[in-house]
Amino acid sequence: MSRGRFVLGGLVVAVPLALALLGPLFAGPPGPRSVSFALGEGHWLGTDFVGRDVWRQVLLGGRTVVVTALAATALGYLVAVPVGLLAALTHARWLEELLMRPLDVLLAVPSLLLILLVAAAADPGPVGLALLVALVNVPDAARIVRAAAGEAASRPAVEALRMQGESWWRVAVSYVTRSALRTLAADAGIRLTGVLYLVSTAAFLGVGAAPDAADWAVMVDRNRTGLFVQPWAVVVPAVLIVGLTTGVNLLFDAALEKKGRARS
Repeated sequence: MSRGRFVLGGLVVAVPLALALLGPLFAGPPGPRSVSFALGEGHWLGTDFVGRDVWRQVLLGGRTVVVTALAATALGYLVAVPVGLLAALTHARWLEELLMRPLDVLLAVPSLLLILLVAAAADPGPVGLALLVALVNVPDAARIVRAAAGEAASRPAVEALRMQGESWWRVAVSYVTRSALRTLAADAGIRLTGVLYLVSTAAFLGVGAAPDAADWAVMVDRNRTGLFVQPWAVVVPAVLIVGLTTGVNLLFDAALEKKGRARS
C-alpha cells in the first residue's frame, strides 16, 4: 500500500509540478491573438476570450502558484518551529504567554479575510502574498509544534539528558525536534495543501496576481463565464491545481506510513 501510494502520488503530482517548473522554458514567445475557441488552428487547447493561447497560458501559469505556496509554507515553519519549541521547553510561564497569546489573537481572524484586508490597503504582489500566507499559518503551526514538542519533552529521556548536563540546544534539537518530526511531517502535507488552496483562492480573487496574469487560478476566474463555450481554459488549470494538492497529500501519507512501519 505504501509503495502504491508513492507511485500514485508521484504520478498525480508529476504532471502539474513539471508544467509549473519547466513550462515557462517551453512556452515560447506569444503569437498573434486570434479568437478560436475550437481546438486546432495552431492552438492545442484553443484560445481564451481575448484570443490568448490557452496551452501557453497553462505553461506559464503554474510557477507562481507553486513557488508562492512552497515559499509560504517554508517561511511559516521557519517562524513556527522555533516559537513552538521555545514555548514548549521554557520554564518561564511569562515567556510562554508572551509567545503564544498574540498568536491566539491572530488565529481568531479568518486567514482569507486578513489577506483581503491587507490587499485592500496595498497590492502585496507575489512576494507579499507569500509573506501574508506564511503569517496566517504561523499560529496554527506553532501550536502543533508546541504540542508535539511538549509531549516529547515530558518523556523520561529528556530528564535524563538534562541530568547528564546536556545543553538546552542539544536537548531541543537532537531529541525533542527529532521526536516531533513525524507529527510535523503529517502537518506539512496538510498545510501545504491548505496553502496551495489559499494562494489559489487569493489569486482567484485578484490578490497577488494581475487580472491578466498567466496564473492557473487567475485563468479559472478569467474564463469561468465561458465555461460551456471554452471549457479547457477553466478545466485544465483547475485539474492541475487539484492534482498538485492531491498528489502532495498522497506522497506525505505514503512517507508517514513507511516510516511508521520501519519503526515498528
